[in-house]
Amino acid sequence: MTPLLTALLLAQTAPPPAATPDEQAQETPPQDWEQDVPPVDPEIIDGRERPGYKAPLPDKVDQENQGAVRAPPPQAFPTDQIPIPDRWRLIESLGLVKEKLLDPYNQNTYKGDRPINRAKVPWLPIKGDDWFFVANLISDSVYEPRTFPTPVGVQTTEDPDRTDVFGHDFSQVFSQTFIAGFALLKGSTTFKPPSIEYRLTLAYNVNYVDVPERRVLFVEPSRPSHRLDQFLGVQEAFVDYHFGQFDTERFDFISVRAGIQPFQSDFRGFLFNDQQLGVRLFGSRDNNRFQFNLGAFWRLEKDTNSGLNAILRSPRDDLVFVANAYRQDFLIPALTSQITVVYNRNREADDVQIDTNGFPVRPALLGTLRGREYDVAYLGYNVDGRLGRVNLTGSFYWALGEDRNSFFTDRPADIDAQFAAVEASYDKDWMRFRLSGAYASGDSDPYDDKEGGFDAIFENPVFAGADTSYWIRQTIPFAGGGRAIAVNGRNGILNSLRSSKEQGQSNFNNPGLMLLGAGADFYLTPELRVSANANHLWFENTSNLQALRNEGSIPKDIGFDLSASAIWRPKATQNIVVRLSAASLLAGDGFRDLFDNLGGQKEYFSVLANLVLSY
Repeated sequence: MTPLLTALLLAQTAPPPAATPDEQAQETPPQDWEQDVPPVDPEIIDGRERPGYKAPLPDKVDQENQGAVRAPPPQAFPTDQIPIPDRWRLIESLGLVKEKLLDPYNQNTYKGDRPINRAKVPWLPIKGDDWFFVANLISDSVYEPRTFPTPVGVQTTEDPDRTDVFGHDFSQVFSQTFIAGFALLKGSTTFKPPSIEYRLTLAYNVNYVDVPERRVLFVEPSRPSHRLDQFLGVQEAFVDYHFGQFDTERFDFISVRAGIQPFQSDFRGFLFNDQQLGVRLFGSRDNNRFQFNLGAFWRLEKDTNSGLNAILRSPRDDLVFVANAYRQDFLIPALTSQITVVYNRNREADDVQIDTNGFPVRPALLGTLRGREYDVAYLGYNVDGRLGRVNLTGSFYWALGEDRNSFFTDRPADIDAQFAAVEASYDKDWMRFRLSGAYASGDSDPYDDKEGGFDAIFENPVFAGADTSYWIRQTIPFAGGGRAIAVNGRNGILNSLRSSKEQGQSNFNNPGLMLLGAGADFYLTPELRVSANANHLWFENTSNLQALRNEGSIPKDIGFDLSASAIWRPKATQNIVVRLSAASLLAGDGFRDLFDNLGGQKEYFSVLANLVLSY
């Protein structure tokens, strides 16, 4: 410990000076009513103090230190040896904390808890003592056995006895993803955003899938019914610059971010929730009560089996422009309102795209099989907050635009579709009870010049049980009405009839969706949460399903989606998260009509076992 630091510590622990006679004379004399108060019982109860009673002071302690020398003043030290205060490393200098590289809980330079020591990394082109390095390492392991209607291949099957349209329904998936994120940022970020940030996030995925039928995983019937695949994707690679001249006393800010970046257009991810290449201007005003985003995104191609960004392939001719504004305490206190305008410009009519498994994804193999392009604007209002003790989240979108080539008519068609969703919850001690409702309009006449089925750009909603739900988690193939087409998409609620949300185009000729659900979350301990959810689903309009399947009528009832999950965090942090969930679809008349089979299967299930380790 340096002499200067010793002197500072001694000065902080020294007793205050005694009052002078003049100061004692200025003390307030006792009042008359105080002289009539009887004396207080001097007996003191252990651990407690009696009001108005002052215990006698201990005897004065006189300290004698013969030969002591006063510490030299700061001027006595050479200027090149004056220690520089470092509030981040002072606690380590006192021996209270010792940094460990692999310790994700205590103070760690690699987690951004304290600035970079430039003396140890002279090769870094940084100036100043307020640069931080943050490393995030995540392991995400998923095992998922499930059943869903699996179409029998036309050319061959795994079992010669399978002559029905749908074969065995059991399949299983194992997926392991390693995510490594690195950030270099400048500025003390306790109360305000960094002045500049560089971030890179890589994701490496290995997945194994085993299904009961051929031509589900590969287009060639000679390929097996199981697959092992791997892919490395770039999920973040951006620079974020903070305009310091727009800072306010409450640290409102304006920043610009360029590169591959995450963006979510609304509170629950109904319309556009993805990590795409773009430029975004965003910030806050009025003590953070007003926030805004202005962004333009150029959609990247995705890997077919992992869903990660494939940056070595040319980006899609698909642009997304976003403008939204948030206002807290509007329309009422405790409610945040958001107004959103999103424009999606797609010019992929001449783009024939085949995925890595050999299946065509653009154009989708529906109707006339011709290429499509479209312009669509989404006008949205979203709300999140509280009405008294009721938590409320809601979204409404109106999609307007033009499809240049409807796959039913080969003519231009006007897009006019709506979407609404609301979720209300009520907290009672350690329990939360939820009610959910969603509506996505369906197309009523596939052969007119109007498309009324709502579809998103890239949905990934946290709603109605999220990916614990069977319908949200699983992809149901639309066999008999199209090739390589799914009724719904993985991690989505919309019945959009797309090849995939990662590589396909938005489709406004779809049957729509209606959903009513109820659920509850039980926080049994700080480490354990148990949830249950029940949804009833319907098609909003089955006209286009009837046209594609050449059926006279198809009921609207999809069925009941029942699910339950448990999330355990053994350290009460996000460093270790274990999740186990199970879901079942009790098929309704509409689902059984579309996926009838010799076995008369009416119940389908999925199980999700998930382990997330974070550093």
